[in-house]
Amino acid sequence: MMINAAASIEINKQALNELNVFPVPDGDTGTNMSMTINAAAADLRKLEDPSLEKAAAASASAMLRGARGNSGVILSLLLRGISKKLKGTEECDGVLWAQALQEGVDAAYKAVMKPAEGTILTVARLAAAKARQASEENNYFEFVHEAAIAEAKVALANTTNQNPVLKKAGVVDAGGKGWLVALEAMLLALKGEDIIVPEGLDTGDVKEAADFSDFNTEDITFTYCTEFIISRENDLDPEKLREFLSSLGDSLVLVDDEEIIKVHVHTNDPGKALHEAMDYGSFVTVKIENMRLQHTEKVMSEQELAPKIAEPEKPIGVVSVCVGDGIADVFRNLGVDGVISGGQTMNPSTQDILEVVNKVPAETVYVLPNNKNIIMAAQQVDALTPKNVVVIPSKTIPQGITAMLSFNPEGETEENVAAMTEAMGTVDTMQITYAARNSDFDGFMIHEGDYLALYGSALFGTSKDIKILLKSLAEKVRDEGKTYVTIYYGDNVKEKHAQKAADIFAEICPDADVNLLHGGQPVYYYMISAE
Repeated sequence: MMINAAASIEINKQALNELNVFPVPDGDTGTNMSMTINAAAADLRKLEDPSLEKAAAASASAMLRGARGNSGVILSLLLRGISKKLKGTEECDGVLWAQALQEGVDAAYKAVMKPAEGTILTVARLAAAKARQASEENNYFEFVHEAAIAEAKVALANTTNQNPVLKKAGVVDAGGKGWLVALEAMLLALKGEDIIVPEGLDTGDVKEAADFSDFNTEDITFTYCTEFIISRENDLDPEKLREFLSSLGDSLVLVDDEEIIKVHVHTNDPGKALHEAMDYGSFVTVKIENMRLQHTEKVMSEQELAPKIAEPEKPIGVVSVCVGDGIADVFRNLGVDGVISGGQTMNPSTQDILEVVNKVPAETVYVLPNNKNIIMAAQQVDALTPKNVVVIPSKTIPQGITAMLSFNPEGETEENVAAMTEAMGTVDTMQITYAARNSDFDGFMIHEGDYLALYGSALFGTSKDIKILLKSLAEKVRDEGKTYVTIYYGDNVKEKHAQKAADIFAEICPDADVNLLHGGQPVYYYMISAE
């Protein structure tokens, strides 16, 4: 069911992205949901003899760590609740499945500070409620699941009426559509139908080749994990080596081509394995490890995920999500311990944030998401680490920088949170980017390739001439009485052009201190902070 759902969301990823009504490449829903659920699909493909409970637990764990964006986090929470309800069970009927769907809804609603109607939460809630009613009528699993799907379709269609932005754009909620896609794919799996992903589509971290780390060593019969590569130097049949090694141990994987033979085997006598293998050619690499003393990363997939946690050397540390070398340097100069690269859309997963948090040698780690779509993903980190994680809800990079100016490395957490949050309220963020496609938004007729100016999270204006937008933003800054302006120019902007942008602000805002810095950010030509 999960693998089918992941495949279907992957196929429909772009269609889900197209439901985003705002034409800025910022945390696409389809991409986020696909990357999140495909993390589970990848782990499930590795799972040996999966029981219902193990499959559900593996799905929830992988999705939590791989969650991206709000839609990805909510999707992971739906599965976390389902997994919690299925814990300790080996079979699931209609009643239990309805309860599991409701548990998922409860987990998601609990995590969202201000749940809004007309979203994936609405669709999931109403579908779960209908499933509960259906289970009272008929305890057959498929009957209950089909009822949930039918209600999800009705609820999804109504999201257009519940959300003013969706209504204006004439579309349904992208996250809700993604949940419906997942439920429908699950039903096909129940009926024995697999969804085939067309060739060329990216399905996340799924591996097609043999991976020597994909073995279960919980019940260790043979002591030594033995791995080697041989450079083929004769025409001896590798199948004979396979037969010999099979009699010597277990967990055997032998891969051969015209140039090498690659072997992984668990055995109590690695010397015999190596001696036999020498007949086929020279050793390129050899590794032998005692599995009774340690579980290696290659054998234990769980250890691949085990966090490396730095011992605390100070009470407080800070990590920040950002994009662009110049902006990263600004955060480091302000005392940030770790920088989380968010990629082009500045949208790291919970696992990405967790790994950087664990590297900070502090008891308490503050996280600056600097993007409203990352706040929920960051808030999940606290449950995954022994460190105390405090999320400062910065929605833009300028807010994060201003918050750091108020950070006291020796202060108490409550004082720091209050000071940093208050400081964020003093800064306005402006950005100039481009339109990804034609659209009509808040009365603006937007054409693909137009320059777009954003003031906060609202569309400020569009133009074919970037100077017109810069002048309009500068006039807004002047009228708001701002006295300190910092302009971060992107990686596709030449310094001489950026200087002209700074000159526009200096001329229109003579009472403001205007600074120009190379941010190096993609997508946004200019990111402007005004205080």
